[in-house]
Amino acid sequence: MDKHAKIYVAGHKGLVGSAILRRLIQSGYEKLLVRNSKELDLTNQDQVSTFFAQERPEYVFLCAAKVGGIIANSSYPGEFIYKNIMIGANIIHAAYTHGVKKLLNMGSSCIYPRLAPQPMKEEMLLTGPLEPTNEGYALAKISAIKLCSCYNRQYGTNFISVMPTNQYGVGDNFNMETAHLLPMVLRRFHLAKLLAERKFDAIRADLRRYPLGWKLDENISNADDSELEEILSKVGAYRDHVVMWGDGSVYRELMCSDDLADACVYLMENKNADDIGEFVNITWGKDIRLRELFEMVKKVVGFDGNINYDTSKPNGMPRKVMDAERITSLGWKPKIPLEKGLVDFYTWYQYFQN
Repeated sequence: MDKHAKIYVAGHKGLVGSAILRRLIQSGYEKLLVRNSKELDLTNQDQVSTFFAQERPEYVFLCAAKVGGIIANSSYPGEFIYKNIMIGANIIHAAYTHGVKKLLNMGSSCIYPRLAPQPMKEEMLLTGPLEPTNEGYALAKISAIKLCSCYNRQYGTNFISVMPTNQYGVGDNFNMETAHLLPMVLRRFHLAKLLAERKFDAIRADLRRYPLGWKLDENISNADDSELEEILSKVGAYRDHVVMWGDGSVYRELMCSDDLADACVYLMENKNADDIGEFVNITWGKDIRLRELFEMVKKVVGFDGNINYDTSKPNGMPRKVMDAERITSLGWKPKIPLEKGLVDFYTWYQYFQN
């Protein structure tokens, strides 16, 4: 990519898109195009086509998506599949029709079968049933991969797809209804710690910054201390313990969004679709049991209470670690270990609150 080329980052407000935008700025790219959802509705094909015709981006990072954790995906499957299919199809097609030189399509590790052998290799796509709790989102992401692959074969485009492992980092979503695993867990411990310390002013500051979800925020503005404590119990935060969904037996891999951004820019600068194949995993290639992760977060936050498990709630996929052989062979490796990433993540969260 030329430093003076026009580069469009779709989804620049999100966790991954914002990290890529920071990485591009740090690398000296000058002509960066961004639009928020009010300025450009990515589910509207006419608006997307008009934007590409007017701005003529040469490179595109497709990071825009409707995202959420296991709760949101289970509750709104129709919304997740529709919006994500529309976003992917509109941007990928507009990139083709308006001569974009290269596009990077951001996928998700949820595309793999629920019981895929571990670690999950790229060749395992569509070899078994998907995880039911996020099937709609996964199908939309698979559709975008196939769109890129089919356009490459038929039209000679240079569209690459990457499948990142679970992300966390600066700009994450902390809404307890829609957040991914780590920000939700970190905030639950943080709120429980504030309850234990009876820091209700700090709790109110936190709740002003981030909504809780589930329409709980409607009752917060006039709530007294005891009512606040009752509200926080609805999201699993108590003075002496926190409540986690499932039994903590499943495994997950986590990567800092800054590492993912580094990988994406590296691939756009150095590799083409023919080098990568249909898609490539962006991964450490190692995971952690959730019980161990929760203890790690508890220590970082400094919460002294217990961790309880609600086994009536689903665990999600039993294990989800991706194979790193292909991305390693392409010359890239992650740099930020989980322990350091967690400390930096919580430090940023506290700083941002203040």
